[in-house]
Amino acid sequence: MVGLLTLTPGLDTALILRTAALGHRRRAWGVVLGIQSGTLVWGVLTSLGVTALLTASHLAYEALRWAGAAYLVWMGGRLLWATRRHSSSQGPPTVEALGEGEFRTGAGDTLLGGWRQGFVANLLNPKMGAFYVAVLPQFIPAGASSLAAGMLLAGVHILLAVIWACTLIAFAHVLRDRLQRPSARRYLDRITGTVIAAFGIRLALGQ
Repeated sequence: MVGLLTLTPGLDTALILRTAALGHRRRAWGVVLGIQSGTLVWGVLTSLGVTALLTASHLAYEALRWAGAAYLVWMGGRLLWATRRHSSSQGPPTVEALGEGEFRTGAGDTLLGGWRQGFVANLLNPKMGAFYVAVLPQFIPAGASSLAAGMLLAGVHILLAVIWACTLIAFAHVLRDRLQRPSARRYLDRITGTVIAAFGIRLALGQ
C-alpha cells in the first residue's frame, strides 16, 4: 500500500524533481530527508494515538488543513511570481521562490534549506495523518508494542520512499544540462508552481 502511495505522483515528487533538475543535489536530498522526517513524525504520532485527534476533532483537522493549504498556495505562488519577475531576464532567476530568500548561484543549494521545505510540506498535510490513522493500526500485530511496530512500518514506508527518491534524483540529473537554460528553468518553475498551488487549492477545497 505504501509502495503505491510512494509511486503516485504528488507534491513530494514535484518538489524533489524540481530541486534536483536545477542542479541543487544537496538541497534535493534535504527535501527527501525532510519529507521522510515528516513521515516518521506521522508514524510516531499515529502509534501513540495522537493523530486520532485529526479524525475525532473536526476543528483540529480543519486548522491543519487550512494551514497546509495556505503554505502550498504560498509556495506555488512564490514560484510562479519569480518566473514572471525574471521572464525578461537573460540569466537564471536569483530569487529562491520557495521561501529561502535571495541567493547567488549555488548559495541556495543547502541541505538544511531543503530539509525544512520538505518537512513543513509533509507535516502540514493532514491527509498523511488521515492515511496513517486509517492504515497503520491494521498492520500492527496483536500484543505487539504499538510504538515499536508503528516505527517499523513507518520505516518500511521511508525506505521505499528513499529508494524512489534516488530514482527521481538520478532521472533529474540526466536532464540537468537541458534544464539549466533560463527558458527551461522558467517553464519548469511554472509547471512546478502550478502543481504545488493546485495541491494547495485542492486541499483547501477538501478534495
